[in-house]
Amino acid sequence: MAENQESKESLSENLQQVIALLDKQKLVEDLVHKQEMPHHDLVESLVHKQNLAKLQQKLDALHPADVADILEALPLEQRLDVWELVKVERDGDILLEVSDAVRQTLIADMNSDELLAAAEQLDTDELADLAPDLPKDVLQDLLDNLDAQNRARLQSALSYSEDAVGAIMDFDIVTIREDITLEVALRYMRRLGSLPDHTDKLFVVDRDEILRGVLPLKLLVVSDLDAIVADVMSDDAVTFHPEDVAEDAAKAFERYDLVTAPVVDASNKLIGRITVDAVMDLIREEAESDMLSMAGLREEEDFFASVWKSVQNRWAWLAINLITALVASRVIGLFEGSIEKIVALAALMPIVAGIGGNSGNQTTTMIVRGLALGQVASHNMQSLITKELGVALLNGLLWGGVLGAIAYALYGNFQLGLVMMAAMTLNLMLAALMGVVIPLYMNKFGRDPAVGSSVLITAVTDSGGFLIFLGLATLFLI
Repeated sequence: MAENQESKESLSENLQQVIALLDKQKLVEDLVHKQEMPHHDLVESLVHKQNLAKLQQKLDALHPADVADILEALPLEQRLDVWELVKVERDGDILLEVSDAVRQTLIADMNSDELLAAAEQLDTDELADLAPDLPKDVLQDLLDNLDAQNRARLQSALSYSEDAVGAIMDFDIVTIREDITLEVALRYMRRLGSLPDHTDKLFVVDRDEILRGVLPLKLLVVSDLDAIVADVMSDDAVTFHPEDVAEDAAKAFERYDLVTAPVVDASNKLIGRITVDAVMDLIREEAESDMLSMAGLREEEDFFASVWKSVQNRWAWLAINLITALVASRVIGLFEGSIEKIVALAALMPIVAGIGGNSGNQTTTMIVRGLALGQVASHNMQSLITKELGVALLNGLLWGGVLGAIAYALYGNFQLGLVMMAAMTLNLMLAALMGVVIPLYMNKFGRDPAVGSSVLITAVTDSGGFLIFLGLATLFLI
């Protein structure tokens, strides 16, 4: 926790330093520009180069991920100024780190030669992440410049959907044969000089690259060097196919505490691996996507995107909100006569609707989480509904009773208090029912249950809450 806080402070400090250098550059250059002096253009050019040198020195000292965070936090004009100072050999790494929305603005500012130079610095699996954002002509030039093996690997990775294991697999693997000794395996690793990142095991294959097992490095270190690999290796490793769902692979990494895992084709031929860093990126992207979806946003949005682009990203669910609000208003309109006779109803009815909405969103959040973890499905819907209705009933009686007592204390009407308690209980039960049913049915019909569930729940509990409360009040109080 302390390291995380320190990291946030460091990022904030770096951002402030870059902003300060940008502001200083603008201030000094404006002052020099206004001064009357000999060799004015030469002095202005020297000052400009000196300021840029300081800023570039600062950027060169930062990790690509830190530079990416800084770029995302800068308005478009300053972002492009900073981007021009990034060294060409670092462009590719930084493009991989920034969000999709910001990446588009940076790529739009680069010409084909710059894009090609940036892409050529990356490994094949990294190119697969960047390729969808590259112009078609640049991608074709990139494919033409790759050797046959890497071209085939890149085309293979691009052929899979973005939610498949094949889209996130890494081709940088170390393989050994099962009939050699551990001493030979160690000598082979020393000749390599370095191992791919996150290597915790070697993949054991035969002459046809068929996976036979894995050899964890910890066993290689502690075992007798004269032992044969086949006698020490594990032949029941967790494996994946490129067509597998990447989210399922991420769950397996968490369940089995994996660092790397082999990816094999239908004939069990080793074609790549998945690493924990790719899984962590996937989990983070899924979490961010769910948060955006529940807020009614269609995609990740650049903080400094144009007004029109932001409007395009946000309008859809706002339109749905407008429709549901109109429905709720018409429900209230049906009981205008009751509200005119008992003014207290106007003050109390938002409470019933608001608490119902909050309760429904709590239920929905739990169900969406359960669906993501594979713990909830249609087969246990009945049990979930029964349980959530029970929770809603107890909460409704408890807090409805409290609100009923408050209503009685404020307005001196015992029947109004009872109506308040009954309406609260019924709306909480309605919210619980919809909180389970809506995400489950969205999932059943192939829709993301996180997208818009909260909007739909709020619409139901608002309209339902008004209808229940005003309906009961009309029956028993008017």
